[in-house]
Amino acid sequence: MKIHFDDFIYGSIDGAVTTFAIVAGVMGASLSSTIILILGFANLFADGFSMAASNYQASKARNEFVQMKRKQEEWEIDNLEEQERDEIRDIYREKGFKDELLEDVVRIITSKRKVWIDTMMKEELGLIEDAKNPMHSSVSTFVGFNFVGLIPLIPFMIFMMIGIELNKDAFVYSIAGVCAAFFLVGMIKGKIVKKSMMRSGINTLIIGGIAAIVAYLVGYGLNFLVS
Repeated sequence: MKIHFDDFIYGSIDGAVTTFAIVAGVMGASLSSTIILILGFANLFADGFSMAASNYQASKARNEFVQMKRKQEEWEIDNLEEQERDEIRDIYREKGFKDELLEDVVRIITSKRKVWIDTMMKEELGLIEDAKNPMHSSVSTFVGFNFVGLIPLIPFMIFMMIGIELNKDAFVYSIAGVCAAFFLVGMIKGKIVKKSMMRSGINTLIIGGIAAIVAYLVGYGLNFLVS
């Protein structure tokens, strides 16, 4: 099983944000640690599975669409050869090629069927075949969602095991843990997309923090209204 880090990061960020939002909302409503753990684990498995399934369907649909377009290009090259050759000529003419150089480029590309099809897919349709397995992508999303999403719940699990119910210290440790997770995941994302790791870490931390603050205020507001 190959783990795709882009899908892992995607699941990690969403898992950390949504689970910590639940923790913050429940704390704002002054409910028990039991409720936090029930809702938190329900979110981990239900939302994690939902995200993984959605990622699988989206990846599979894209692969099927690309394959359908590839078969279409294969048919056109087999049955409309001159028209397709003219399309290659037009594509590279727009890129600045002309005269003998243009004809050499057209001749070289159209002399190899796979190169010809690949060029049409990329230059005409803007499609690049993705070698990722949809199942591997969905598993990567699920693992990331649950692995990082579990972090906000760990302090409450520990405090419950030692018999302490809804301790504010657990929430503080949860905040610290999830902030560190947001920042680390953001830095990893920055490294993958070749951008500033520090800036990416800070941006991810801000996004997660805003989601948590909103959830906490909603929980606190609801608790104020019903009390």
